[in-house]
Amino acid sequence: MPEQRRIALIVNPSAGGGRANRAVPAVEAAFEAAGISHTVERTRSLEHARELATGAAARGEVAVAFGGDGLVGAVAGALRGTDGVLGVLPGGRGNDFARVLGIPLEPVAACSVLTTGVERALDLGEAGGRPFVGVASCGFDSDCNRIANETRIVRGNLVYVYAALRGLVHWRAARFRLELDGQSVFELVGYNVVAANSKAYGGGMYIAPDASLEDGMLDVLTIAEMPKLRFLRLLPTVFRGRHVRRAEVTVRRARELRVSADRPFTMYADGDPIAKLPVIVRAVPRAVRVIVPV
Repeated sequence: MPEQRRIALIVNPSAGGGRANRAVPAVEAAFEAAGISHTVERTRSLEHARELATGAAARGEVAVAFGGDGLVGAVAGALRGTDGVLGVLPGGRGNDFARVLGIPLEPVAACSVLTTGVERALDLGEAGGRPFVGVASCGFDSDCNRIANETRIVRGNLVYVYAALRGLVHWRAARFRLELDGQSVFELVGYNVVAANSKAYGGGMYIAPDASLEDGMLDVLTIAEMPKLRFLRLLPTVFRGRHVRRAEVTVRRARELRVSADRPFTMYADGDPIAKLPVIVRAVPRAVRVIVPV
């Protein structure tokens, strides 16, 4: 990393049940040992995180998001189309953006990427005009994300499995209407509509195993209606991306997706609510510069 590069560490103190906040002293020690000039700011909200990222970019500092994927998406969105540079230290529950990029999932180990990594221009997604870095989805996932965000019983990655099991009990199939790139229109009765900028979500679930952060496209995945027991057996295969072999799973690619449904759904992206249906989801090519492993 060039000598003049300085770090603005943007910390979500509540990420991962306080994991990121507890790790700040060790991260600062790693920076100091490497001779990295840095400041530390703790966020009060995602909007505050965006303000901190904008300020860091204006000062020529690397805006390092230390929290979950929601924080990474907020910081990336603030840097979109600027000369600002994004760094990532995983401190949330899922940390899927770091996982896909090959960044170590232990925060102190991940500090080494900030010193030895290279900058790459990566795509963002945008749903309802709001940016995200990973995966946007709706339908069954809407229920699961809400349950995962509300629960205090289960911690870590297991919260997503818990949420899926609870959500499945009361789930009934929805009818979705999809329009891809303003041309291909089709309807689906089933579980989910997924617009993937990246490969993984939910703490290591490779929902779109062939998605790329550098192709300017979304992988649009749908899961059609099937018996709940069969869907339950499908879930473990998502962790290795093998679900895409099933007949009920379809993957298409598009620059833009319009999706609506026969009942209200909230679309979630990077673990947070991002838009109500109907919504337009777009790929934003080469939108932000990110420090990634060599």
